[in-house]
Amino acid sequence: MASIRKRNGRWNVQVRRKGSSPRSRSFLVKADALEWAREIERSLDRQELGPDRKTLKGITLAELVTRYRDEVLPKKRSCRFETILLDRFMRHSIASKSLNDLQSKDFAQYRDQRLKEVSRLTGRPVTANSLRRELAPLYHMFKMAKAEWHIPTGNPLQDLYLPAIDVRRERRLRPGEEERLLSQARQLRQLNGEPNPYVVPIILFALETAMRQGEILRIELRNIDFERSLLVIPFTKNGHSRTIPLTNKAKACLTLAFAQPRPDQTERNSFEGFARIGPPHVIPTTKAFPIHVEVLKTSWTRICRRATPRIEDLHFHDLRHEAISRLFELGLTVPEVASISGHRTLAQLMRYSHASQEAVRAKLLDRPSISSTMERKALPSPELTI
Repeated sequence: MASIRKRNGRWNVQVRRKGSSPRSRSFLVKADALEWAREIERSLDRQELGPDRKTLKGITLAELVTRYRDEVLPKKRSCRFETILLDRFMRHSIASKSLNDLQSKDFAQYRDQRLKEVSRLTGRPVTANSLRRELAPLYHMFKMAKAEWHIPTGNPLQDLYLPAIDVRRERRLRPGEEERLLSQARQLRQLNGEPNPYVVPIILFALETAMRQGEILRIELRNIDFERSLLVIPFTKNGHSRTIPLTNKAKACLTLAFAQPRPDQTERNSFEGFARIGPPHVIPTTKAFPIHVEVLKTSWTRICRRATPRIEDLHFHDLRHEAISRLFELGLTVPEVASISGHRTLAQLMRYSHASQEAVRAKLLDRPSISSTMERKALPSPELTI
């Protein structure tokens, strides 16, 4: 409610709202003061007036990021990945700015600087798509700050320009690469010197099922129906579960994985090397492939570098491309492949299907040439010959 009082022959009105600085003004006529107060209250309720600068000066961007990381991220499936991104972001000088001083141009400068950097993991420049993924949790953070935490701040990332670049990949396994991958994977060792029993089955399983890396690492015994050769994937990237058929080789990979020694929870701390393989928050016996995602990523990089000759520009996710393309080459229809891959639109599915050029060439060589076919069509029918 507005407060109004008469002082020195004038009507002074003051409007206060939590999260906004107080507004005051004086009028000669009381009716004008009341009308102005009602208009200011409506504007504040619609959040049309500017934020309380005093409140924003007391909050730094790093403090806001820390609150988002500690309160919101633990509830998200991407917690581990986004925590790494936010921790890295807070080491930048922009994080020390107060919300009152923060402007869109600050993030524009941050964008330009990041796009000039080279990734330490890939050795390639940071792409706009990678930066977009880095800024996604920050964009959500500003929305949460205003809607849930009632911090009167705008979203400086709202209109930040990032060039859209089509980074679709068409990389498939070349002749001999699968054998070289598996050969190097069999030579991997754990911290205790024992062979790593999971990387080879994971690679083969990815080629048989076209599943994503995260989906493979989340497989539990309860998700598998060995009798009916089915696997239920309860959590997927698009939020929908799906059930896929298991080939004999896929079932063999799961059987091999579950056959590995599994210490129970009481023996876990004394099992040498298991902390390197198994994720710390999962009971070992529940996972088909109890290997941490970072260990798998490191192993994949090591495998590609040690292969002879070295395997260049091959991502683990390219195995999904390879598997989907093989499913089409086996003669499966689009709905059948989509039921396995989980894609919900034809356009998405086609991005992952790349015909083998050798297979296309072989089919063309087995058929008459296009020119000869056209010549035969151009010849007059015998019945019409005079």
